[in-house]
Amino acid sequence: MDDGDVTQMELRRAEVERYLRERFGDAAPTGEHDITLESVSELGTAPGEVMDEGVKGFGYGRPYLIRFRDGDREESVVLSTMRVQSGFGHDHFSDRAQVLLWQHDTFNRLPRHVRALDVGYFTRDGRLYSAGRAEEFFILMENVTGTEYVNDLERIKRENGKLTKLDIERAEALSEYLARIHKKKHTSPELYHRKIRDTIGHGECIMGLTDSYPENLEYITPQDLCRIEEKCVKWRWKIKNHTERLCMTHGDFHPYNIIFREGTDFTVLDRSRGEWGEAADDVSSLTMNYIFYALQTHGAFTGGFRELFETFFKIYLEETDDSLLLKVIQPFFVFRALVVASPIWYPKIPPETRKKLFNFIRNILATDKFRPEETTKYLEKEY
Repeated sequence: MDDGDVTQMELRRAEVERYLRERFGDAAPTGEHDITLESVSELGTAPGEVMDEGVKGFGYGRPYLIRFRDGDREESVVLSTMRVQSGFGHDHFSDRAQVLLWQHDTFNRLPRHVRALDVGYFTRDGRLYSAGRAEEFFILMENVTGTEYVNDLERIKRENGKLTKLDIERAEALSEYLARIHKKKHTSPELYHRKIRDTIGHGECIMGLTDSYPENLEYITPQDLCRIEEKCVKWRWKIKNHTERLCMTHGDFHPYNIIFREGTDFTVLDRSRGEWGEAADDVSSLTMNYIFYALQTHGAFTGGFRELFETFFKIYLEETDDSLLLKVIQPFFVFRALVVASPIWYPKIPPETRKKLFNFIRNILATDKFRPEETTKYLEKEY
């Protein structure tokens, strides 16, 4: 299901009755309910007629009054979904599920609040199912064989930056892969605005990371982090209207989420933060790791990891001809640099490495166009 690609469906009599029997069946002493659906009408309008087949054009975001008989008793409930409203954090199916699950969990703990009876979901063929007893959700996936790409980077580090032919070929393959998926565009200015906004303000991104840094660190102060946030907000307003750039993305394209098998055959894992986004997110996610591993290996941006970095950018820019990428990538690099500089995620790296990563953050925030060939300067220049 595409983001925001939900408008209306048919609410069918048989499916509503089946759902009501399953939902209220446990309440009967015998476990059997003689439930008959009588009417469905939009809340606030005159009661609907008895349903013969279904309510055509059942609308998302509008509450419906369902009247039914449970044996001799007359009952009524309200069924409501969320309006698909772009730009206010309800763009994705998962956003709307999050809100409704939270409401079901909390309505009944607030005095005088209308009671929640259940939370559920529609299937593609119009069936209704309960999710009200859920405690946690899970995802079931196929099993893939292979090794994480981070194992390649660790081997290169152990061998003091020495590369094999395959190392170059894999960097090329990853670059070509991103170039290919990023060519698929999508038109939704609100989703692009959200992507830029979330990169700055979401708890998983820049502001969530800065909040996770302890105080009294020798290489960064709370005041420094505040200034970084302020500059990122300015970058948000600088780049947010490049809505034509919205494209298919992975969203968390780092070496732990790439599984290689023989040669350049690979599978990606754990796609994150929406189907559509900014290409710079994926590019920065991987290339930041080449910078990080070069610093761990040599204390400077040199050797094999620099070659992988340069190979990746060369191929990507040739394949996409996306020169604008270099003018919007800055806050995305800040996000990824804050991850690898984090004392929580990487507690054992030396303070000197962290200082260079913060040099990088400050320097790229101060440049209008990121120049890959000047990465050493961004790391070394004290800002």
